[in-house]
Amino acid sequence: MNLSDAETFISPNVRPTVAIIDLDKLASNFRAIKALCEPDTKILAVVKANAYGHGAVECSKTLAAAGADQFGVAIVEEGIELRDAGISQPILCIGGIWPGDEERVIRHNITPVILTTEMAERLNRAAAERQTTVDVHLKLDTGMGRVGVVLDELPSFIDTLLNLKNIRVTGVMTHFAAANDPNETEFTERQIADFYRGVELLRSRGIQPEILDMANSPAAVLYKSSHGNMIRPGGLLYGFGDILPSGSRVEGIEPVMSLRTKVAMVKDVPAGASIGYARSFVTQRASRIATLPIGYNDGYTRSLSNKGEVLICGKAAPVIGRISMDWTTVDITGIPEVSAGSDVILIGSDGSESITADDVAAQCGTISYEITCGITSRIPRIYIK
Repeated sequence: MNLSDAETFISPNVRPTVAIIDLDKLASNFRAIKALCEPDTKILAVVKANAYGHGAVECSKTLAAAGADQFGVAIVEEGIELRDAGISQPILCIGGIWPGDEERVIRHNITPVILTTEMAERLNRAAAERQTTVDVHLKLDTGMGRVGVVLDELPSFIDTLLNLKNIRVTGVMTHFAAANDPNETEFTERQIADFYRGVELLRSRGIQPEILDMANSPAAVLYKSSHGNMIRPGGLLYGFGDILPSGSRVEGIEPVMSLRTKVAMVKDVPAGASIGYARSFVTQRASRIATLPIGYNDGYTRSLSNKGEVLICGKAAPVIGRISMDWTTVDITGIPEVSAGSDVILIGSDGSESITADDVAAQCGTISYEITCGITSRIPRIYIK
């Protein structure tokens, strides 16, 4: 999408700071990921955290139409939001359930991931009271070290499961700690082997899971042996590149989100003028300064102060001064054509120049996920096809 196309979607009567979500690119990314798999491999699209900031409902509708078999959320409320929006595919609640969630997952047909015996017992009681059986997935901790059942405890866990008649284990999953790190190949391969050991132990005790689910985005690309019969891409769906080792890429994957605004004000200042809080930037020459209506309350993080950059009129303009809650200032001394109302790209492309969420993350010392997840609800999402 170029700037003239986007202009149609921005009302002249409101603050012009928007995130534009290209749903065609999302669908294309899904197809590129599917091409990595065997034809019968299912794909669970991870749409937790509001689809990594992109908008869970609209993204899920697009992914459902593209062929997603299941959806992954972190908490029950995210699953209910999708059900209320008409999503009919299976929804896996990856983050497990909390006391009081049992009735809601049953009523909304959400499949919880079981992490502890206590969680399994609570759900079994709730299902028994309703005279129903609930499908669950079991999470094995093969090396992530956060949640799930470690292999040494799996035999006793199975003993508990076999006594719970109102839950049915239809899937087994794990999560990789470092699948994107070439230096951790041995560890990742050990996680894969331990996962299959856990599956065999379950089968030997009469538990027959239908879904074997390991591969996150980097594992889906780098470890074919991790595909099981369902993969669960997240960041790759949205076009993030920093989730893969340097130099690795998947043909056809493009960023889905762009973040843009317009120049609110242009002013000329002399040498020696201070810009922003704490006078963290002082001009060394006569300068032209543009003020942008976006700040850290929008998710344009304060850590970009005095080191970020934006695109205006197809050229890079450095962020100067402290980013404040609602405003950001940039130096446009070398871009004389800029005026109030000029388009500004904070994430996205303008002509031959581009700034990706990966680029912004690298400047902040973080990952692309945090950048797009951090774009707050104050910024409208505008969906285009």
